[in-house]
Order: sequence, then structure tokens, then C-alpha cells
Amino acid sequence: MASMQALVFKGPGQIELREKPIPEVGPTDALIRITTTTICGTDVHILKGEYPVKPGLTIGHEPVGVIEKLGSVVTGYRVGQRVIAGAICPSFHSYACQDGRPSQDGQAHGHGYKPMGGWRFGNTIDGTQAEYVLVPDAQANLSPIPDGLTDEQVLMCPDIMSTGFAGAEQANIKIGDAVAIFAQGPIGLCATAGARLCGAGMIIVVDGLDERLAIAQKMGADAVVNFRKVDVVAEILRLTGGRGVDASIEALGTQATFEAALRVLKPGGTLSSLGVYSSDLRIPLDAFAAGLGDHRIVTSLCPGGKERMRRLMQVIETNRLDLGPMVTHRFPLSRIVEAYDLFSNQRDGVLKVAITP
Repeated sequence: MASMQALVFKGPGQIELREKPIPEVGPTDALIRITTTTICGTDVHILKGEYPVKPGLTIGHEPVGVIEKLGSVVTGYRVGQRVIAGAICPSFHSYACQDGRPSQDGQAHGHGYKPMGGWRFGNTIDGTQAEYVLVPDAQANLSPIPDGLTDEQVLMCPDIMSTGFAGAEQANIKIGDAVAIFAQGPIGLCATAGARLCGAGMIIVVDGLDERLAIAQKMGADAVVNFRKVDVVAEILRLTGGRGVDASIEALGTQATFEAALRVLKPGGTLSSLGVYSSDLRIPLDAFAAGLGDHRIVTSLCPGGKERMRRLMQVIETNRLDLGPMVTHRFPLSRIVEAYDLFSNQRDGVLKVAITP
């Protein structure tokens, strides 16, 4: 049986590049030869043992590649075609999908509900940090890459861009709204760009790294707040004339950022939570107005499916947004363990790493 190189999770703190068989293609699947993938903050949670996956699983969930083989019932695609697939690859026939929540496709194929919904790559099935990945329900999930777009231009679409935009969409941002976005890592930066595209009138971003705040300004931020230098809540209330923001987006996953995002909301505002939390959250009584403040706290998981991917790539193709500069480092697959060390320790100004088999 032909084999490939793949990065597998061995146990908390342990990953290893090893040989694995190239997957067999079932009737509804597609085999994709990976040309570029990347490392996500969620992968670091897996590495640290903060999110459980089975030892031996190939991790990674952001595929850009070329169709190598197609299942017998998959139509409308061709071998050799450049495609992406969302990090969330819903079946579109589960209860959650039929109920309009495809990212929560947790009952597909009778496996029972998973807290991370339709996230399968690198979670319940082998993922994308390999030479090949098997895409399930390919008819619903493969999205052709428009001519003229590079791998790195579309690399953020499967997860980071879709997630960040979902944070802005779930926040119900209206034209002219004031929005505060906490943390300007890759997802937070995409949330900033999404808030601008949604029509926000004032975008305030929070981070502790001046270089990330500078990138946020290029993404559409109007005001930047370095939490190491000022009281964040007081500064945001000052910037909004004491009104608070219409919406806040939490993009880190800590108690401190969640609480600050709640404290800066106007009465009736929306807190859109994108962070992956590794411990219980506490809602402070005063900030929550004892439950009487008309607040909305909403969560979302990265929307997937081919139509979502098509829409995101169209935003890039029509020059509404360029996320290519978010790729700050490049490694071959053979050095991916080294890339993890760089990314997980946030050295050398890293934002996103392009991994090429």
C-alpha cells in the first residue's frame, strides 16, 4: 500500500512526523494532494492536551490542494483541479444541518454529538498536515480555487477567515456600530476585517503587541488599545463617550478577555465569543447586570461547506481583502515539528505558518 508523510498526535506535548497509508477513496470522498496547509491555535490546544483527540491521529484542518482521486458518486469536479475544503466539513444531512446549523453537524453518520460539531479534520478523522487528506462528503465541501489566486491568498479561508467573519456576523453588526475586538491574533484580525466589511462605524481593537495592533489598523481598525499600557475597559468607554460598544468580539479564550468584552458593552449589546476556552468561564454579576441588562452572549463555530468557501474566496478575488500578508513564516512538511515550536511559543512575530509537503 502506498504511504505518505503525516504529522500525528502521540500524546500531550508529543507530535511526530511518520509514514501512514494514503487513504482509500470511498464513493462520496475525494483524495486531495495537499499543496499548502497551516497550523492553527486549536492544533496547539491539541498538542498541549487541552482538547482530546486519539493518539495516532493526523492533525490539522486547513487544506489547500489538488484533487488526486474522486469517489464514484462525486460529480462536477475533475482530477487535477485546485480546491479548498472548509475546516468544518458538514454532511448536510444530519439533524443539525437540516436545522440550519451545518457547523454543528455532530450527529452525522450516527457517531453521536461532539462538542466541536462538524469539525472532523484532525479531530475525529485524519487531518491535513500530511501529503494527502481524504475529504468526506466531497460533493458538499470541495470548492474550486478561482484562477489567479495563490495558495497563500486562500489559505485562511478554511478556518481563520470563516471563523473571524462568523464572529462579526454573529455580533449582528449594523452600519455605523461601534465594535471592540479583543486579541489580534489571526482570528481576531479576521474579525476586525469582517467588522469593517459589515459596516462598523468605529472599530476598536485590543492586544498587547504593538506590531499586531499595526496590522489591525491595515485590516480596518480605527483605534488601538494596548492592554499593557492602559486600562482597557476605561479606555474603550472613553473612546465611545461613555456609551459602550454595540458589539464586542472575544477572540482569545480567557476569563480576562471575556469579562472585559462584557464590561464594555452598551445596554442591549452583543458579546460574540470566538475563543476556545480551556476552563470554566465566570460571568461577573455586576457586568451582567444580574441578568437584567438585555445582553446577548453568542458563540459560533467556523461555518463550512463549499458555498461558504466560495463566498470567502470571492471577497479575496474582488480585492475586498488581502490576507496573504498574514503568512509570516514558511516551512516544508519535513520541518513541521520545528514550525509548531515557533508557532506555539509565538516567537519571531509569527502570525501564520505556511506548510508545504
